[in-house]
Amino acid sequence: MSIDQARRIALAAHGFARPRPAGVANLRQVRRVVDDLKVVQIDSVNVLARAHEMPLWARLGAYKRGVLDEMVRRGELFEYWAHMASYVPVDTWPLFQWRMEHPRTGHGRDYMRELQERRPGFVDEVYDAVTERGAVTAGEWERERPAQPWWDWSDAKFVLEQLFVQGRLTVRRRPNFEREYVLPNKVIPAHILAAPAVPEHEARMALLDRGAQALGIGTERDLCYYFTLKPTASRDAFRALVENGVLVEVAVEGWKARAYMHRDARRPRRIDAASLLSPFDPVTWERQRNELLFDFHYRIEIYTPAAKRVHGYYVLPFLFGDRIAARVDLKADRQARVLRVPGVFSETHAEPTDVADALAAELGALAEWLELDGVEVGRLGDLAPALRRALKR
Repeated sequence: MSIDQARRIALAAHGFARPRPAGVANLRQVRRVVDDLKVVQIDSVNVLARAHEMPLWARLGAYKRGVLDEMVRRGELFEYWAHMASYVPVDTWPLFQWRMEHPRTGHGRDYMRELQERRPGFVDEVYDAVTERGAVTAGEWERERPAQPWWDWSDAKFVLEQLFVQGRLTVRRRPNFEREYVLPNKVIPAHILAAPAVPEHEARMALLDRGAQALGIGTERDLCYYFTLKPTASRDAFRALVENGVLVEVAVEGWKARAYMHRDARRPRRIDAASLLSPFDPVTWERQRNELLFDFHYRIEIYTPAAKRVHGYYVLPFLFGDRIAARVDLKADRQARVLRVPGVFSETHAEPTDVADALAAELGALAEWLELDGVEVGRLGDLAPALRRALKR
């Protein structure tokens, strides 16, 4: 198939074949996006909005902010290292239990073994302390450290995280995004906790299947990366999905590696998106995939020294139609109540006037959703003059 076909298949799988709701999206529509994506990455970055809020915006436009956190509190989602730190549906808990039983970090296993030798019983002390308190943040333990002479902060913080990785504890997010550690029964419904763990091979198959549904099409590496599965360890599961017809091998124009399409993938003739994609959107996760699908080289420059940044501090790709047409540096200036656009840069294939008009509408709607009073465009980037004119219109 052509690269254009592959790109439309991928975008349809990610939910961009549907038009945005006419008004504020409802809970049913939010759930449909979560079902499309299978996993929503979370992060503390809040330059524009919380990382997990923007993928929903890209597909729905306006919706009630905080709805994902409410879904965690209602027992619909839970946080785990699914793809980095992520929210995932609670019915996937049994699919991750093999990972909980065999954490991947060699350093973590070694440290835990050394800690148990150096401080016998300490892990159980931490667990019992959380059980007694009901919910605790790492910061609260740090502030209470003088009252707990047995509490070594670095050891305690490590143990809390390891108990989370092992599934003995889980976490919720407070309004300030701080993690609080709780017992799993505070978050995961009883019938899910009572369900038997899925054996590793079957769990890998199920996660690869879900990843393929969310991606639509991709290489073996792409499909494994979605839930951070190692390709070598997942090869048997991958082959089983191919043999069962769940994954269909296809040849994509310009791709050296073999590609695989999920058997249920949609193949639309057209995608009419006009959406800002955050660095934490599944569309932008993998640099090599961006280059293959969109001919788009993308790097998050938050951690790049200011003098070496090319496009800005927090740059979002702008998806227009089925191509990435621009890069937009954005910041929500909450004190001034303004959505700032320090720079905006067009891609070579894009028609500046059309892109500027669509982007102006997107930025205006985004500012309103973020409860900001307007949009101010800086002077960096070739698209800045056209965007200013479009905003005035």
